[in-house]
Amino acid sequence: MAKLLMKGAEAIGEAAIAADCRLFFGYPITPQNEIPEYMSLRLPQVGGTFVQAESEVAASNMLYGAGGSGARVFTSSSSPGISLMMEALSYLAGAEVPVVIVNIMRAGPGLGGILPAQADYFQATKGGGHGDYRCIVLAPWSVQDAADLIMDAFDLADFYRNPVLMIGDALIAQMMEPVEIREGRKPCKPLAPKDWATTGNKGRKPNIINSLILDPEDLERHNRRLKAKFDSMERDEVRWASYNTDGDYDILIAAYGTPARVCLTAVNELKEKGVNVGLFRPITLWPFPYAPLREKAKKAKAVLTVELSTGQMVEDVRTAVCEDLPVHFYGRQGGILVTPDEVVEQVTALLGGARPKGARKGGKA
Repeated sequence: MAKLLMKGAEAIGEAAIAADCRLFFGYPITPQNEIPEYMSLRLPQVGGTFVQAESEVAASNMLYGAGGSGARVFTSSSSPGISLMMEALSYLAGAEVPVVIVNIMRAGPGLGGILPAQADYFQATKGGGHGDYRCIVLAPWSVQDAADLIMDAFDLADFYRNPVLMIGDALIAQMMEPVEIREGRKPCKPLAPKDWATTGNKGRKPNIINSLILDPEDLERHNRRLKAKFDSMERDEVRWASYNTDGDYDILIAAYGTPARVCLTAVNELKEKGVNVGLFRPITLWPFPYAPLREKAKKAKAVLTVELSTGQMVEDVRTAVCEDLPVHFYGRQGGILVTPDEVVEQVTALLGGARPKGARKGGKA
């Protein structure tokens, strides 16, 4: 299929359809409104159904019923809307219902603003809902990446019978880039028949999908089985990329999403000046690529983490490095995007032995 010039939100929707998703339940909130808008147009054209729910709470519980029937289903929202879905997310994980949830993050906290931000990292990776559960969290850095990862998200959700999240800042959804929707692609995981689904029990015992387990020993066994599943995700689903890390470098930059693209521009500008800096990009924010980052950091004298937040991923970066070398943080908030010049300034100051203006060491004030 030829590449098309598409907005990120449209590419996410079209890729979901190519992944055989035929159900979408959602509620409008900027800056992701173009995803449900696109699905409302396209799903009826392919025999699917779009429902604008009365709230994010309602939409997330509709996922439970549709996903429990074995259908591929997803929703999208933005920061405060995702917060309203957190109770249902825990229920979905506890009941092992595969769904895909997209969060196009806005600046916060509170109602905040609609410009690019990455302040929902903790919510996505540390468990925004209650109880012991985990979700794979994917972080694209381009429109093509978003389209590819949303298709993988459905495969991962089905394979593990678990919700999968994809998070991006507003630029991921709003910018336009050439993209190829890879129809007919091979699933990224082997997919078994959904014999657990609630499809009617004619000729078989009924399937029950439930997260309420009142017997403590039964609940403990359930939690241990879920934990074994989450452990397998940590073992098998770590994704990451690195740039300019084959040779020598004194500084390793860690960034994800749009800031990683900004940092790559800064890395290339520094390279033209004879300064080698490495870039490490987590693609799965959970499971976080601790071991690969630790290995790449061995060459460096310091790590600089760049985010559109006051510092969240930096905590995982610091854990990965294990205090073997300094970890500095630089971030912008309020919807202000970090620039290549700012990253170059940070790196230059670190190489000169000074703490750059606006940076914080170790993610602490």
